[in-house]
Amino acid sequence: MDRAWKLIRSGCNRFVPSNHMTHPINHSVCRWCYAEIPLDRLCAEAVRLGIGSIDLVTPADLPLLQSYGLTCAMLTNPTAIAPDEQTVGTIERAWNRPEYHECLVRAYLPYLELAAAAGAKNVICFSGNRAGLDDIAGMKNCAAGISRLLPTVERLGLTLTMELLNSKVDHPDYMCDHSEWGVALCDQIGSDHFKLLYDIYHMQIMEGDVIATIRKYHTYFSHYHTAGVPGRNEIDDTQELNYPAIIRAILETGYQGYVAQEFRPTGGQPLASLKQAIEICSV
Repeated sequence: MDRAWKLIRSGCNRFVPSNHMTHPINHSVCRWCYAEIPLDRLCAEAVRLGIGSIDLVTPADLPLLQSYGLTCAMLTNPTAIAPDEQTVGTIERAWNRPEYHECLVRAYLPYLELAAAAGAKNVICFSGNRAGLDDIAGMKNCAAGISRLLPTVERLGLTLTMELLNSKVDHPDYMCDHSEWGVALCDQIGSDHFKLLYDIYHMQIMEGDVIATIRKYHTYFSHYHTAGVPGRNEIDDTQELNYPAIIRAILETGYQGYVAQEFRPTGGQPLASLKQAIEICSV
């Protein structure tokens, strides 16, 4: 698809494959997918399964994770109530709206301090929905707002990470819905402390070509999420993606971060599904 925002980017990131894998994959799991399981039990099960991280928890949860020897590879986002009484910092309402920037900055700055003090390294953020806003204007707005956080993010040694989500099935009208748009935003911001969360499930729905995209743009990605397509369920042979091949491609880039399972378990045995997913991705 030929989008206007592609015209503002020039050049590309060249993929140079490694000759061999020098490290195993680091496993994580997203908390919300197992919300019915108490967090302390999920921590214990993660340790049993060889998982080193639980994604999308808050700074307040990190002491519990750390007591099990776990980390949080991607911290969840803060939210706030804007003057128009909308909750902002969410998927739908965030950095592409200048009228929310002041409120978002006030929410994120203390949260970033808490995140760093608790030992986190990555904090998630969102673009917000288009709601009639064109992609180039939305990108410029995101860059202007997020740049206000960068001195604090850089001082604390954190990475602020915007998630790529599909606007076709799960999040209608979401702006950061293509890798090229997210990469162009990263180029505008121009800091190694702002990157993208490449969600394999979401980007398979929006653009496909997953392995080629990882090879081309891997330096822009600070984190990865998984799920089966279609349906966002298990990553087994009931869905269309070849996860062992995708994980190998991620490892070949030299990536040393975490890959988090973010599928919705079916069949009434969520931990068995999680165990299977870890085995599939342990290449």
